[in-house]
Amino acid sequence: MSSITRLCVFLLFASSCFAKIHNKKWWNNTVFYQIYPRSLYDSDADGIGDLKGITSKLDYIAESGINAIWLSPIYSSPMVDFGYDISNFLEIDPTFGSLEDFKALLARAKELGLKVVLDLVPNHTSDKHIWFQKALEGNRKYKNYYIWADGKNKDGQTPPNNWISVFSDSAWTYVESQKQWYLHQFDYRQPDLNFRNPLVRAEMLKVLKFWLDLGIDGFRVDSTPFIYEDIFLRDEPRSYVDGATSRDYTYLDHIYTTDLIETYKLFGEWRKFIDLYAFTHNQDQKLLVMEAYTNLEHTIQYYDYDVLPFNFNFIINVNAQSSAQDFKREIDAWMNLMPSGEIANWVLGNHDNPRVASRFPDRLDQMTMLSMILPGMAVTYNGDEIGMVDKRDISWSDTKDPQACNAGQAQYMNVSRDPERTPFQWDATRNAGFSTANTTWLPVNQNYKKLNLAKQMTATKSHYKIYKSLALMHRTEPALTQGSYKSITTNNDTVLNIIRNNGYGRVVVLSINFDDNEKQVVNLSQEELPSKLIVKVASLNSKVKLGKLVDVDKISLPAKAAVVYTTI
Repeated sequence: MSSITRLCVFLLFASSCFAKIHNKKWWNNTVFYQIYPRSLYDSDADGIGDLKGITSKLDYIAESGINAIWLSPIYSSPMVDFGYDISNFLEIDPTFGSLEDFKALLARAKELGLKVVLDLVPNHTSDKHIWFQKALEGNRKYKNYYIWADGKNKDGQTPPNNWISVFSDSAWTYVESQKQWYLHQFDYRQPDLNFRNPLVRAEMLKVLKFWLDLGIDGFRVDSTPFIYEDIFLRDEPRSYVDGATSRDYTYLDHIYTTDLIETYKLFGEWRKFIDLYAFTHNQDQKLLVMEAYTNLEHTIQYYDYDVLPFNFNFIINVNAQSSAQDFKREIDAWMNLMPSGEIANWVLGNHDNPRVASRFPDRLDQMTMLSMILPGMAVTYNGDEIGMVDKRDISWSDTKDPQACNAGQAQYMNVSRDPERTPFQWDATRNAGFSTANTTWLPVNQNYKKLNLAKQMTATKSHYKIYKSLALMHRTEPALTQGSYKSITTNNDTVLNIIRNNGYGRVVVLSINFDDNEKQVVNLSQEELPSKLIVKVASLNSKVKLGKLVDVDKISLPAKAAVVYTTI
């Protein structure tokens, strides 16, 4: 038995004794900030953001009321998928710096009271990973680290089944030297790992321990539904999605390649592993949060294994045309299905989806308020706090996203994720203050002279100042940290109201007017609230005066306005 396997067996056995430890789950009421490292700040003038750049901006992050950061992948990688194709899980890619740079970042973060969470991509490796390189040589041990299969026909030239890659076309690639096909649910240069192999599971626990030993506070786990596949490699049925072709991922119903019960059990084992680690090192619990784009029932199921699933309802299920009732339905669905005592979370945006300000024109503050006033953890993608928007005019020659490149020049902008990944707009100087290089890895949005952090910091009112005040409330206001939750719609379903009450005199009310043209007068006198509340935060351009007292039976809410009221 290898040393890795012995470590795995011992820790998993011991962890069964400590399945439920009582160390603090620090992520409740946390403001969680995703950093896309390539785009935050470039410290060495190569046009690409890096770890030293992130470290230099940690003071800004802490001062903004944020108390935890999540770094998109910084591991060694050929960057086919910009770090989501990992060639060494235990090394920092030179693009971002060194392990010493990461240790310095961790040290500074701890000084500022910031938690640090790393992105982890266990579903697959890069095809340049030493494991896969050895597999290509026919090494039996490492070949079994991946999923290989014979072709359907006698000549072996037909894929083993009809599975389709997320990036389109077959999820199988043929290797002549092996006379077999390997599985890749994403790009063909990202071969899927075989988690039915205990050695692979042990290797991944070794990865977890390596980064935990350095002092990180948890992991955001990428592409979790894809970890296990049907052992019999059965064909998947048609989905009959309108317009989907046989090349499109949506052409099939992925009942054999996603959401298998073994996946949930694996992460339940990881939870026990890191709980034991925290227990034996007398540390707070470590965050384990799942990126799972799947249906609500499958998403909520992660809670049963004591891991936190990201809530993408505000990304997937609502849009600029959604009503107050639509938002209430999505909020209540999560809160009602979530097991009692668990922690909710509200993800507004990330590196894979259009920015909040682009999805919800003129309603950025409304969305920020929702994420901060609702119970649980608020999740912000870097740049959304100042209302950065997608750069929709990125040329084909400047395109970097492999998903867009695979789509071809005629269709690339329909699927490209580059528009939401452009550099952070710090100020009105060259390259938006992101870099002194002649060119940046993606072009800076040309609106940076008007839309930048420096301008919003000095303005009397701004999206950033609203964000900062809400972040402070999210962490310190008793009605939010300890209060009950209720959602109601009023005024013929044109106004959404979120009511938080700690039962000891502290109340917070968020009211959002979904009518773009008409003022609404809201009566909340039936909700057992104080007779008067005070305006704490108001959306930009609402013309609602901060500090104003309002009667709960006649709250005047301008068109499009979103306002937070508190106990006097």
